[in-house]
Amino acid sequence: MNGTTPIHRAPETPAARQTLALAGVFQAAGLVDDLARTGQVDQRAWDTLIHATLDTNPSSFEAIYGGHPNNLRRGLEILESVLGRRQANPVVMRYGFSLLMLMSKLRGSDDMMDELGRRLTRIQGQAEHFGETHENVIASLGEAYQETLSTFKTRIVVQGDPSLLQSRMMPERVRACLLAGIRFALLWHQQGGRRWKLVFQRGTLKKTLDTLN
Repeated sequence: MNGTTPIHRAPETPAARQTLALAGVFQAAGLVDDLARTGQVDQRAWDTLIHATLDTNPSSFEAIYGGHPNNLRRGLEILESVLGRRQANPVVMRYGFSLLMLMSKLRGSDDMMDELGRRLTRIQGQAEHFGETHENVIASLGEAYQETLSTFKTRIVVQGDPSLLQSRMMPERVRACLLAGIRFALLWHQQGGRRWKLVFQRGTLKKTLDTLN
């Protein structure tokens, strides 16, 4: 056994997997807000999102987020706010729920799903050469989002510091983050997550959050 590897039990229940996937959605929403307002993000949270986006054929559910819930800590904290335990940031909430809506539209377009899959396969090759968070990879992820998901009529309008949002690589980083949110939204749906459950199963979500904290 490798003593340097943190040991954490894999999520055993559908509720736990749904909660972790939803945390990924809201982690992406939180990082979009951070980028738009400050230009800075938590590196661990960012690396987790980019890895999850690129790993389209993970060996296990927990491999998607790096095997430990702390990699989704920011998203889990935001999710607690969304469920009413503390004051939620309305902008971050809007981004998160918009990502879920956008994911639903993507699921209804087989052509766009196929195109996104082809693009991600090409970008995986880039990531193997340059590294997952290299700016060439981030630029390609941003372009993939811009040329697919942002063509829907339902679009996510990002608020923030205009000078920051127009700075070098910032549009690409924001779009890459939004694409990561879509990745986790699809995962949430695959694990049985539905929007009505956010209303009618809040108690289950809160209990599951307690087990992950």
